[in-house]
Amino acid sequence: MRIRSLGVIDDAVVELSPGFTAVTGETGAGKTMVVTSLGLLLGGRADPALVRIGAKAAVVEGRIVMRPDAPAAVRAEEAGAELDDGALLISRTVSAEGRSRAHVGGRSVPVGLLGELADDLVAVHGQTDQQGLLRPARQRQALDRYAGDAVAVPLEKYGSAYRRLRAVAVELDEITTRARERAQEADLLRFGLDEIAAVEPVAGEDTELAAEAERLGHAESLASAAQVAHAALAGHPEDPEGIDANTLVAGAHRALESVRSHDPVLGALAERIGELGILLGDVAGELAGYADDLDADPLRLAAVEERRAALTQLTRKYGTESTVDAVLQWAERSAARLLELDGDDERITELTAERDGLRSELSALAQALTDARVEAATRFASAVTQELASLAMPHARVTIDIRQTEDPDGVDVDGRAVAYGPSGADEVELLLAPHPGAQPRPIAKGASGGELSRVMLAVEVVFAGSDPVPTYLFDEVDAGVGGKAAVEVGRRLAKLAKSAQVVVVTHLPQVAAFADRQLLVEKTNDGSVTRSGVTVLEGEDRIRELSRMLAGHEDSASARAHAEELLAAAHADAST
Repeated sequence: MRIRSLGVIDDAVVELSPGFTAVTGETGAGKTMVVTSLGLLLGGRADPALVRIGAKAAVVEGRIVMRPDAPAAVRAEEAGAELDDGALLISRTVSAEGRSRAHVGGRSVPVGLLGELADDLVAVHGQTDQQGLLRPARQRQALDRYAGDAVAVPLEKYGSAYRRLRAVAVELDEITTRARERAQEADLLRFGLDEIAAVEPVAGEDTELAAEAERLGHAESLASAAQVAHAALAGHPEDPEGIDANTLVAGAHRALESVRSHDPVLGALAERIGELGILLGDVAGELAGYADDLDADPLRLAAVEERRAALTQLTRKYGTESTVDAVLQWAERSAARLLELDGDDERITELTAERDGLRSELSALAQALTDARVEAATRFASAVTQELASLAMPHARVTIDIRQTEDPDGVDVDGRAVAYGPSGADEVELLLAPHPGAQPRPIAKGASGGELSRVMLAVEVVFAGSDPVPTYLFDEVDAGVGGKAAVEVGRRLAKLAKSAQVVVVTHLPQVAAFADRQLLVEKTNDGSVTRSGVTVLEGEDRIRELSRMLAGHEDSASARAHAEELLAAAHADAST
């Protein structure tokens, strides 16, 4: 990795060993920035406060060697990235304003892609993970992850059944607890539908009746107007000598017809006047028929107004747009809702049957989960116990307690009411008996500080064995450990590094001595600017750093002798 302008680090290159790399340095020197840099490359949150004061942006670049068919390589290529001679180049930039950019294999990508790649690249185990593992819920999640498909498959089925059961229970509760409200709603709907059915409205009827009422209300004036218009067009029967439009148009047509052969223009006009005469005759005929057919019956007008009043009463109550069409739409919706409400009893029966079936299914799936967890817990506890033997706790014994919580409102299982949750009915708790004769107790209560760190490291190492990732980062998980136990921690990490890349941030010289490569994060101050750099320690420089870690003074003769002894013992151990 190359780190620029991140925290106290101005510009540094971090070269990690394929095996075991130890990152050391004084408190506050910037070791955490190495972990933070890796976190940024893995899609971690971009905090603008990390940008070095005076810099525009912090930049972290990483080169990760991997097989072309590795899951991370395949996913990166799907995003358009390319491998560079068997390595994937990743960079992350965080500006002082808070903007963040990511590049993978030469392509700009969403930061979320880095998080997807991280799952297949690096497993991070730190003090935060230790604290999380003290919680039973986290211990159950960890056991499930260790168990793999044996738990994952039934857990997926269980989760689906659990969510459906919750939905059924909510619906059933709503129907039963709101029965009175729903009955009142049904009564109101029935009343409205009956009232509409009694009137029997027809779509568009209100518009047609309004037009008819307008016509009947002005029947006399309409008839008079039609008669006057007819007389103007066709003449009055009592005045045969009167001049009307038809007579005048006919005269004009005759005048042009007599000369149309002499000029095509007048011939065309004669044709148009002829058409006009035909049109006037048609209109005059329709006016005569209109006047004859016009109904001026006051009884019909009263009937129309009465019908309109009945429709208006419906539209005021049930028509959101004050139209008969809106009333009919309300009736359609209400009829469907009434069917739903009237079917509550049947629906309650259906839901109750489904609930009981889901409870039985959930019980069977929960038992399958419990069986798989018990089997995995036996293997897991045995593996952790073996790891503790390698960490100077040869007589410690780890067990896992799996139990179900009883709940009066839970599901009956073999005469017990069990509380089912989203992940099953099991509570999982890691127990430790640190020496023979001791009663197993929860690790948070049954272990000292140093013992807890070793238990957590053993747990992390076992998890590391079940994680299909090539690199493991341990951030000061050896806190609280010292002496012989620290040597065993270093030896165990070195053993793990034979099958995977291991990076450890540590304060312990006993751990650092076992590393294939030791990196020193060192702070310098020129009086105005404080910066940190990363150096690969070899030979005399590594002895001086181990001496400082041992005695706080790198020039102490006894510390140097002890440092040389540690390195020699670690090298001898690695060669066996």
